[in-house]
Amino acid sequence: MSGQGPTSLDKLSKLGDVAVVAMIFPAVGRGRYDLTLNVLLNQLKYFLSLEREGKVRIVRRASDLDQPGVKLIIGLEGTDALSDAYDLLWLFNAGLRVIAPTWNYNTKFASSCTSKKDYGLTDQGEELVKLANELGVIIDVSHSSRQTTLDVTSLSRKPVIATHSNVMALKQHYRNLDDAEIEGIVKTGGVIGVTSIPGTLPSDDINGIATVASYIGERFGWDYVALGTDFLGLDKYPQGFSDLSNIDDLASRLGSHAEAVLWGNAMRVFRQALPQ
Repeated sequence: MSGQGPTSLDKLSKLGDVAVVAMIFPAVGRGRYDLTLNVLLNQLKYFLSLEREGKVRIVRRASDLDQPGVKLIIGLEGTDALSDAYDLLWLFNAGLRVIAPTWNYNTKFASSCTSKKDYGLTDQGEELVKLANELGVIIDVSHSSRQTTLDVTSLSRKPVIATHSNVMALKQHYRNLDDAEIEGIVKTGGVIGVTSIPGTLPSDDINGIATVASYIGERFGWDYVALGTDFLGLDKYPQGFSDLSNIDDLASRLGSHAEAVLWGNAMRVFRQALPQ
């Protein structure tokens, strides 16, 4: 989150009061539990050290969202490093507030969007969702398979989110959500974070992002659209949307819905779902 990339602490600070989901990404290979756990711990320590240095605030409770400055909501992308659902207890105590059951690898908890056999949530996955609901950890179905997403949205009693996903009806891509998945997320009161991942957009430019937002907003309700750039996970960017400085250009395309999409909808979900 430092340096001169599309997003950084300096660039976030210039936006004023801002909250972002900061993902820990420990997937280093199938079955490498020892390595993934080590990567998870190192990335978690990095975020906690930023807080210790006074550069950010880690959001642990809904009230933390009202604090000034840059606020990080720590998430975990994939459960590869977890031995069982109850590892979520120590992760919660360390500050984790968002968890994605899968990245692009199947796990003991759920099948991923690349799975050749879509088995959805396993028994352990169901335990993970229930425990997350109890603690106030939000489930993120980005990278989940279709059946996993439908299982999660059926089981969860708290809002479910897709932090960075687009729409299958506009572009056929394994990372995109079909209408049934979107409807499932909407029924939980969650949000879909429209992402700038090349190849998942109907057109690889800033207009493609606005088109996806409009599809969700017009068909399912503008209360359920958010922005999930995935800037730090990309090496290629849509034309006209490669940096936080392009946010104003996107806002102009979203018109009267801009504030809700860029800020308000996600904040509503976090305020509702995080511990009070």
